[in-house]
Amino acid sequence: MTEVPGRTIVEVLSRYNEAFRTHDPTLLEDLISDDCVIEDTSPAPGGARHEGGRACLARWSELARDSNLTFSPEPAEILGDLAVAPWVLRWGPGEGERVRGVNLIRIREGRITEARGYVKA
Repeated sequence: MTEVPGRTIVEVLSRYNEAFRTHDPTLLEDLISDDCVIEDTSPAPGGARHEGGRACLARWSELARDSNLTFSPEPAEILGDLAVAPWVLRWGPGEGERVRGVNLIRIREGRITEARGYVKA
């Protein structure tokens, strides 16, 4: 994929969050680099690893389109090309049907190149 001139880390992160918040995986399509790597939060305890742009897009698209999930991003901290992005994920109305977590998302040249997800246990 080619560089996306002028797209900031904040803009990439905003679109990424919007895809999960609104269940619209099409917003992810040009946000992911060809060499992207995801370290997922599940299955426990170590999560799964997804390598390559197509594999990462497929995994995130699956999560984004799941309307049973409610994704609530919290303000991220940007450290150079790394976003520390906390969130809450709900799958039901009860207190035990949610988890807090954080993604460490590396963004270069307007695309996500790496993401590592962690949850509170």
